[in-house]
Amino acid sequence: MSSVSHNATVCVAARAGARGATRRGARAPIVTCAAAGSSSSRSDESQPSQSVVLGRRALGAGVALVASTLAAPAQPVSAFTRPPPGFRPFNDTIDGYKLFRPEDWIEVKGSGNDVFFRNPSSVEENMFVSISSPSSTKFVNPRDLGTPDEAAKKILAQYLNEFMSSRIGVRRESTIVSASERTGTDIDGEPMIFYDVELRISSYATKNQYGLTEADRPQSLEWDRVLSSTLGVANQRLYELRFQTSADEDEADWRARYGVMKDSFKPFDVDQSNLSFPLF
Repeated sequence: MSSVSHNATVCVAARAGARGATRRGARAPIVTCAAAGSSSSRSDESQPSQSVVLGRRALGAGVALVASTLAAPAQPVSAFTRPPPGFRPFNDTIDGYKLFRPEDWIEVKGSGNDVFFRNPSSVEENMFVSISSPSSTKFVNPRDLGTPDEAAKKILAQYLNEFMSSRIGVRRESTIVSASERTGTDIDGEPMIFYDVELRISSYATKNQYGLTEADRPQSLEWDRVLSSTLGVANQRLYELRFQTSADEDEADWRARYGVMKDSFKPFDVDQSNLSFPLF
């Protein structure tokens, strides 16, 4: 028998002995096998030796790693929803809401709202998001405002208060166009309750504020607007997406724009553990 085949036979026998020792609980020996070559001396000189350590701890760790890898469930990958043409995503990770907004609209700073965008081609068309104060009522869902009709009346009273004018001879006419509840989805695809409210407010004013009689103060329409609100709750706060446009705008056009914003509007809970002070 040549030295090469002899070495291979010894190496195989040594490894078998090591495995047997491991099964019996003894410490596994170090098995050194010379690489096969034309002779034993050539193998020692030109090929490095390989040391194989067969230990119970290493073997157990390897088996556990393989088992955990096979048993681990596949992690869900949150799909990115591409906005429709003409829109871009807006995501506020501090206050906790996201939506699609028209890409050519201009953001207005200092409006007093959380965010405000306006249509540069239509002075009366804009949208903004407002969030209730963290020190006010704690909300569970929009039903805390009452029914959709009750919520619509509260929103209308708030709008009329905002539009209040000190001018003489100003009159406002308002109506609740619709108020409804719907079940949408949150950012995780779970059911989420929303209120959708649509209002219409018209303003009439006179150019002659100091006329002595009503005949001297004829009123004319100065603006006519549609105001739509979508209400949702997260972080125990009420989130309102408000959209405003002129009633003279093409209805199919503005409804399509607002529909994208409304359906993509998703308040979500915010993790405050990494903040130095709580937001709410």
